Amino acid sequence: MNSHSLGSIVTFPSLEGLATVDHLALLRLDRETVHVWGLSLDGSAVALKCFRAWLSEEERGRAARFIRQEDQTRYTLAHGGLRAVLARYTGLDPAALLFQAGSIGKPALLDHQGNQHVIRFNLSHSRGRMLIAVTQGQDVGVDLEEMRDKVEVVKLAERFYAPAEYQKIAGHSGSDQVQQFYRYWVAKEAVLKGQGVGIFSLRGCEILTTDDAASSQVRPSDGAGFQPGWVIRWLACGDGWQGAVALQGKDWNVSVQTAEED
Repeated sequence: MNSHSLGSIVTFPSLEGLATVDHLALLRLDRETVHVWGLSLDGSAVALKCFRAWLSEEERGRAARFIRQEDQTRYTLAHGGLRAVLARYTGLDPAALLFQAGSIGKPALLDHQGNQHVIRFNLSHSRGRMLIAVTQGQDVGVDLEEMRDKVEVVKLAERFYAPAEYQKIAGHSGSDQVQQFYRYWVAKEAVLKGQGVGIFSLRGCEILTTDDAASSQVRPSDGAGFQPGWVIRWLACGDGWQGAVALQGKDWNVSVQTAEED
């Protein structure tokens, strides 16, 4: 399976450029488009200082609670970078953005009246990379995973996946089996994150897909409580990685963004 032929191609440049981008240069976003940002969590000391200054006191406290310095740095870059990206859609200073966590911790951007902002987003990061999905007025989910060969994918699929998904994975072997497992994983996680439900609901939806599909419909299980009509778009994130973005409805497309775009 050639991952680069499946879905929008996402690269992961350093988020260094977000430290100096003009946040008043608004990006346009319509309801039929999902903007996807891929970024590597590395930056200079100057960029790190800039991103840290944008964080709230609560966010700086969370960063400080990480034991490893590398984890503190990545948290600061990820959440400072998120603020820099969202500032491109609101016209506000990154430090002025306000967030509120939902019942399972999914954050929402607030407007100046304290209500949920028309700009919606979701963030995923894995081993030094992150994806950000941004929409207008629609909940969205995104997930990114580095594939690991040592994971017992068949056992995990039997436990957490729908029977048809398990059979599909069991029918593969070697690297194809690992790739198929993570392909389902990022799709399910994107749906769960988009709908604001916990990981315990992995079996609550089935991904209807073929090996070479760039998109797929999602079928909720009976009684699972999922919103119907969600669709997956897979993202080509490079060898050894899987990524997906999820949104309700079929009439939408993915536009990959970079820090240099106006």
